[in-house]
Amino acid sequence: MRLALLLLSSLAFAQQPKQQQRDLTVEKVDEGAPPATGFVIPRSYAVIVGISHYKNLPANRQLQYAERDAQAIYTILISAEGGNFKAENVRLLTGEKATLSAVRAEIGSWLPGIAGSKDRVLIYFAGHGFLVGGKGYLAPYDFDLGRPAETGFPMDELGSIMGGKIQAKTKVLLTDACHSGAISPEDTANLNQRLTSLNKSLFSLTASRAREQSFESPDLRGGHGVFTYYVVTGMEGEADTSGDGVVTADELAEYVHTQVRDYTGGKQNPTSDKSNYDPEMQLAFIPSHARPSASPAQKFGTLIFESNMDDVELFIDGQSRGVLQKGKSFSVPGLAAGEHTIKAVHSGYEPDGPRQQLVYPGREDTVSIKILIPRRRNKAAADLLDQGIKEYHKGNEQGYRQAAETLDRALLADPNYSQAAFYQGLAYSALFEYDKAKAAYERAIEIDPGYLEAHANLAGMLLDIGDVDASIRHLNLVLQRQPDHAVGLTLLAQAYRFKDLYPQSIAAARRSIAINPKTAESHLWLADSLRLSGKLDDAPAEYQQYLKLSDFDSKLGGKLNYYVLGSLVGMGKKKRVAERDIWNDYHNMAYYGLCECERRTGRLDEAIRDCQRALTYDSKDFFAHYTLGLAFMTKAGKTQSIAELDPALRHFQTMIALAPDVNEAKYARKNIATIEEVLKQVK
Repeated sequence: MRLALLLLSSLAFAQQPKQQQRDLTVEKVDEGAPPATGFVIPRSYAVIVGISHYKNLPANRQLQYAERDAQAIYTILISAEGGNFKAENVRLLTGEKATLSAVRAEIGSWLPGIAGSKDRVLIYFAGHGFLVGGKGYLAPYDFDLGRPAETGFPMDELGSIMGGKIQAKTKVLLTDACHSGAISPEDTANLNQRLTSLNKSLFSLTASRAREQSFESPDLRGGHGVFTYYVVTGMEGEADTSGDGVVTADELAEYVHTQVRDYTGGKQNPTSDKSNYDPEMQLAFIPSHARPSASPAQKFGTLIFESNMDDVELFIDGQSRGVLQKGKSFSVPGLAAGEHTIKAVHSGYEPDGPRQQLVYPGREDTVSIKILIPRRRNKAAADLLDQGIKEYHKGNEQGYRQAAETLDRALLADPNYSQAAFYQGLAYSALFEYDKAKAAYERAIEIDPGYLEAHANLAGMLLDIGDVDASIRHLNLVLQRQPDHAVGLTLLAQAYRFKDLYPQSIAAARRSIAINPKTAESHLWLADSLRLSGKLDDAPAEYQQYLKLSDFDSKLGGKLNYYVLGSLVGMGKKKRVAERDIWNDYHNMAYYGLCECERRTGRLDEAIRDCQRALTYDSKDFFAHYTLGLAFMTKAGKTQSIAELDPALRHFQTMIALAPDVNEAKYARKNIATIEEVLKQVK
């Protein structure tokens, strides 16, 4: 019998998978599929680096907007009307995270290891660049001017990686650094040999020529590097002079060169070399920008906006361009000649626009924004909103249905009632009528583009339906406008967790906790991401903190499916309103996470206890049954006792009955065979 149990102990470990992961949603997979316009978008990977404040540089060497630049590039890359990169395929390093070792790991190891021969790769750097002894260096966060060779990222090393190690079909290099032009073939003979032999696969666009500065300006969307501002606006569609809905390398290069030179009065001249890239290389996809039978716009103009009120958000062609302040001119250069739609909004007031504004080539024109009319609510609409909110807070299916209908009447009485549309979105979300919920949230945002709660709740609903990329885009917008938005950070931690982007999830959760330590769900996503990234000693405390903070009546938990101006956030309920609530789902997750941590660190009795607790919240959780089977089986091997074999066998069998086709089921079947053989020998 002892030999049989020793065999059992050995096989219990052999049959378990390396790492278990559990997701509550199934994400839609559409990468590489052609969108409605017929564009074929390749699988794409990017590394984005932005450093404003340097560890070892004096105060006069610090930058203002490099990290904002990096965030703007990230936003346009993951946009469906832009780069069309998957969020999980974009690595963002900003501030103190952008150390030399981190930059080398992402650019020198991750990109070459993951990109295939048919893929698209982009590297962006915003920060300092230095020329030392005729050699160019990009400066990571820990750069030391006294030791450039040891602490800088050599530009020729970057060229070697792009030219040799990365095998992608399309390679894009964007550098916004003081001396980033040193990477251009025209300035560095050593690098020229590498770059000119890349068979037109590398599009290298740098902010300036060697010995030139790269400028920043507070007047560009609240503060950006001039080069990056035009790269972003170009990829948003302004560079699409052909009007076919695609921004090509040639279009972006021409647009950025022209606009940066004009804006800086010739002091900054971006560089690229057409001999190194296919001019038709596709960089951004903007289907809404495509115009039939369009004649190419060859010139660009500038609009200068003046507002009569502070905090007025400006939209041009449906794209937010920044916030206007009274008495301060706001310049929007680089607009394609022709008609553009402008709209300016301020919460609580009727908007100015939408209206058409003509942009003349090579000319600056001033546009006056007048926000004048307070948005008045008729009493009937306001009363219906109050009634709809009361019905919504009943927290049951009938209440949600009544609320949706009442709020519909409120919107008929006042079509511009953004709060009514928002609460209607909440009601439809609770009813799992996601198309209607999405339309309601989008209506609230269309009425009031600065309605951050609507953006955040729409992001939460998108997590429910598995559209994680769209959710991240909305959350990115929320956090750009309000970096300390704790709910947005919590949802972002959740979204990154579902993308298996555990370091990003951990960072977002920790930021949320720093702002509001009592947001229970932040601790849950932090715990889950710590566990799944192998930090088994750190995760249990966060699971326990979630359980402590969420220790309230489960009936209340069922009512709080989305936060309403406040505390609890989530991805909704997995089943119909009357059947399950999110409180049970999350408690199941927390106890399962504790169980896994304990099992993997050899605390088998605690693991068995917590997996059994997980099953009290979801008796059909096949992961919990499987993990319990492993825990009982491992304990049998360690204690040389057959008492745990029956429960191990039972949980493995239950797991197979619940999920016969998942990967773990094959391990469960092997372990069942082992247990049955041991029991046979014992008898």
